[in-house]
Amino acid sequence: MNASKKRSPWAWIPTLYFAQGLPYVAVMTISVIMYKRLGISNTDIALYTGWLYLPWVIKPFWSPFVDIIRTKRWWTLTMQWIIAFALAGIAFSIPTPFFFQLTLAIFWLVGFTSATHDIAADGFYMLALTEHEQSLYVGIRSTFYRVSTVVGQGLLVVLAGAIETGTGLDAVKVGVEVDPYVAWEAPVMADLALQQPQDAAEMNFFTGGDVAAVAVKAPAEATLADGTTVPFGTYAAAMRDSVRRSNERNGFTAAAAAATNAPAAAAAESDGPGAFTRWVAATFGEQREASGEAVANTFAIRGVRLNKKPAPGETVVVNMTHNSGDAGIKLVEGDRLVFDENNWDRTAWLYYDIDHKIKQPVKAGFEGASGNIPMAWLVVFAVLSAFFLAVAMYHSWALPRPESDRRDAATRTGADIFREFFDTFRSFFAKKQIWVAVAFMLLYRLPEAQLVKLINPFLLDPIDKGGLGLSTGEVGFVYGTVGIIGLTIGGIVGGIVAARGGLKKWLWPMAWSMSLTCLTFVYLSYWPTHSLVTINICVFIEQFGYGFGFTAYMLYLIYFSEGEHKTAHYAICTGFMALGMMLPGMAAGWLQETIGYRHFFVWTMICCAATIGVCAFLKIDPNFGRKIEKE
Repeated sequence: MNASKKRSPWAWIPTLYFAQGLPYVAVMTISVIMYKRLGISNTDIALYTGWLYLPWVIKPFWSPFVDIIRTKRWWTLTMQWIIAFALAGIAFSIPTPFFFQLTLAIFWLVGFTSATHDIAADGFYMLALTEHEQSLYVGIRSTFYRVSTVVGQGLLVVLAGAIETGTGLDAVKVGVEVDPYVAWEAPVMADLALQQPQDAAEMNFFTGGDVAAVAVKAPAEATLADGTTVPFGTYAAAMRDSVRRSNERNGFTAAAAAATNAPAAAAAESDGPGAFTRWVAATFGEQREASGEAVANTFAIRGVRLNKKPAPGETVVVNMTHNSGDAGIKLVEGDRLVFDENNWDRTAWLYYDIDHKIKQPVKAGFEGASGNIPMAWLVVFAVLSAFFLAVAMYHSWALPRPESDRRDAATRTGADIFREFFDTFRSFFAKKQIWVAVAFMLLYRLPEAQLVKLINPFLLDPIDKGGLGLSTGEVGFVYGTVGIIGLTIGGIVGGIVAARGGLKKWLWPMAWSMSLTCLTFVYLSYWPTHSLVTINICVFIEQFGYGFGFTAYMLYLIYFSEGEHKTAHYAICTGFMALGMMLPGMAAGWLQETIGYRHFFVWTMICCAATIGVCAFLKIDPNFGRKIEKE
């Protein structure tokens, strides 16, 4: 291990795991946003990008080749160079007429390359560090991975937005103000459409000026254009449909595909829950008094027009996004509008949904960029490519060369490689305590695997449905900010204490931390009328406990992977880790809807017995992860 001592772990761990997160974000998140901005339909986006997660799902199946052929350092650097050039390929494919097919193919390449990089980087981490250092830096590597996801989903998207705004017409700026203390007044779309834009020398957008604040509380009923009185929820749905159809009819948006499975869906819905679901609900379900009809959200409608006619063949594409203010005000129709010589003098409509749980006057700003959208995303992926070129060059110097990462230079035949490939899986399942280890990988996070799927719905659902009734903006702060801070601090603290006492010493405190902090949601569900401060404290405690307890899980995966094929074995362990999160999460929504939030959170506490139970059977070297003092 002396070779690895030549370079401080701080010189390469932060950059390595920051680089590890970016391709994943690019493939899974940035691609979706980019395709949406470039006018790809939601159906195609969901269908084709949904499959891009596959490389990370099946990566254990080729992880032995990473372990057998060449070194982990070589694989890590090679994958970074390939990712750099692949991202450049995406950048220069965007302006082409067939960009969707071409970029999608390269995203597949980035996905498989990134998954391979994950295998190699995780294996290199185990080879280049002592057991003590692995414990100490496990929180640091997780932190920089999370930072990369924030940068990818945040700063890079902001960069694209800034380029879009700066290269076209002046941005469309639409403000929506809501006030829970004003009475509801129906918008008069005809009045908004009749307002004439001011003549100007240059082409620009016109939004009709300021509009009065919108009410938060909806009336019980509203009147349609034909004089029919209907429930407000029906009225709001009709107005949204009117906005959508108007935009489609005038060519501002593409017509949505007709639903062909509506009769089947209606038939399925009319069947109601099955016998097993009814039995679970009757036996374990939470009994609540009927609360009447659901509370409907109100809405706001705004209009956008051009003041001058575009040149023949010219199109002006406007992408509207939430720019500032409360997230409880959502743009649900009109996020992408296309103006041309045929519709420039007509009004394009924006429909905003107003969260009825907003408790005080708030505003939200929306900005529409009409600049060079392909150029904006070309720059984003060019920046990503340049970063990976830089990081590959830097890591060529910074990554140590541990002796344990050496491969025998003797020539091996293809038969030898495939024999070792199958031996990798055989040796994994021949390890001592294999089935105890698999049970630990699947069950240690059983409570959290279910809880994580329902935290946001619980925070959002109204009190009469068992939730806390927070607005979207409040949830963004509670879980997206306070929760992330708690999770990150918990992971860092877990790594520090594990490095001092070792995994065996801290396994039980971390398991109990993972389990007992779930009580915060039991508390919130049984006494839901809390202040926002109390909710923030509870979420922070639960996420801190999860981050702290998760350290033991990651360290055990490293511990169990020790041996000749540790890189491949660690990748197999992460496959079981993903399975342990996926299967319980798939059933969590059904279970909560069947038994209610209170009993669901009690159920997660019962599942904590699995977390504690599997820990009782583990046999761990007391010295693993602990710093051994030299005599």
